[in-house]
Formats: sequence, C-alpha cells, structure tokens
Amino acid sequence: MRIDLHTHSTASDGTDGPARLVRAAARAGLDVVALTDHDTTSGWDEAAAALPPGLRLVRGMEMSCTGRGEDGAPVAVHLLAYLFDPQDPVFVAELERLRGERVSRIRAMGTRMAEDGLPIDVDAVLVQAGPAAGRPHLARALVEAGVVPTVSDAFTELLSPRGRYYVPKADTPLVDAVKLVTAAGGVPVVAHARARARGRLLALDQIEELAELGLGGVEADHPDHSEEDARTMKDLARGLGLIVTGSSDYHGDNKDVMLGRFTTAPEAYEALVDRASGVEVIAG
Repeated sequence: MRIDLHTHSTASDGTDGPARLVRAAARAGLDVVALTDHDTTSGWDEAAAALPPGLRLVRGMEMSCTGRGEDGAPVAVHLLAYLFDPQDPVFVAELERLRGERVSRIRAMGTRMAEDGLPIDVDAVLVQAGPAAGRPHLARALVEAGVVPTVSDAFTELLSPRGRYYVPKADTPLVDAVKLVTAAGGVPVVAHARARARGRLLALDQIEELAELGLGGVEADHPDHSEEDARTMKDLARGLGLIVTGSSDYHGDNKDVMLGRFTTAPEAYEALVDRASGVEVIAG
C-alpha cells in the first residue's frame, strides 16, 4: 500500500487542479492520497468527485502557524490537519482570518514590487490565486514576466524573508492550532519540522509540549529532510508515542518532486484514521 499524505492543488499553491491531482495520484500508483492545501478546504469536493476507483482520499489542510524556534524567537511552521470537521465554527473563523492575512500580504508584496518598476499586476495575481494566495503565486507571475527564470529563483532573489519585498503575516500560534484541529475532530501533524533550507527550525522541545496537548504526529520522511533529520523526527515520535508520516509535499510544476516520493507506512495511516472523528476517508 502506497500512501502520500501531503499534496497541494490549485486551491492553494499547486499547479494541478484537485481533479487532475487525484488522477495523477492514481497513475503514480498511490492507494491513498491526502489533499492538504494551505489554509483552505476548497479543493475537497472537486477531488472527491473525480476520485478514481481504488484510490482513497484523506481530506486535510496545511495550516500556517507560528511556533518557538530553537533560538527561542518565533518561527514560521506548518501544521498538517487531517480529517477534521470543516464546519466547526471556531476553526472556520480562524481559517477565514488566515486567508485574509494571505491576501493582504500578497497585495502588500506585489505593490512594493510594482512601485519599484517590476512588471507585476497584483490584482491579476490575486484573481488567479484566490483566497489561499501565497508567495508561489507571485513567483509564477515573476517567471511569466521574465523577471526571473524559475520559481526557485524568485524565492531566492526576491521573495526570501531576508529580501526587500517580504512581508510577514500573522499566523496561528502553533499551540492554538493543535487545539483547534483536535477540537474539530481532526488529527494534527507537524510538517517538515527539520526543513533546514527553509530557514530557522522549530524547537524540538515544543513538539514535546504539543504532544501533551493532542498533537497526533510528525512528518519525518520529506524531500526537505536529510536522512539524519528524518531519523531525529522518528526517534522523537517514538519517545512521545506520536504517529510518523512520510510524504512528497507535491506542488505540481512548482517543485521538482513527484507524487509518492516519500510515503507513510500503512500502520501509521491506520492509526491516524482511527484517531480522527471529523470526517471519514473517501474511497473511489
């Protein structure tokens, strides 16, 4: 059984529509795929309606959060939320706030670029991106305008947190996010916590604290983790009784990573499903 629990569609910053993504997952030989767009569930229905026979869909989301870094200062971190109730009113309100932060941030970044003479139409970017607007949408606009050759170059040269055009956003405190997901019947899993290329890292002792608050698991096998970092996460999870997941973090053409690049063990997947009470897995 091949299980990939972290993918993105055009509902956020991927390049495959939800329907195309699940069809690609079936062609890639997956038995289970999770759709985990950033701060939105808007791709769930389309993915479910297009689900090929034999493929199971885990409805999820990747939530933008702020945790405690290894140096004690706040750090950006992502929390994967699986099989939660999308109608939970408290959770819905927080997701609406997060999406508002996303739109405001991209508008501010695009406006700065336009003021410096870069050929960016921020209104057009936001129309194309929708409510889950993110830096990859600006990156693609920069590539299309010929400012940079690739999306990766856009992040390195213009969209980096150390760059002139970067604007922060007010993400959900990680502790609050774990509580929100569990209250909505979902299973929270910390995503790619040792992704060193992304910048500063989440303090491992915060994961220990989160385990006492309902954290379900950690993502260990991931394209941005070295083998040593993956082992670190697995050892930590075993000590805390957490589920260990693996995934591709697929974004379509935005990243050179294929579906199923890393996968989750069947027993870990079953443990995750058994723990959830928000919505069920959908079978094609």
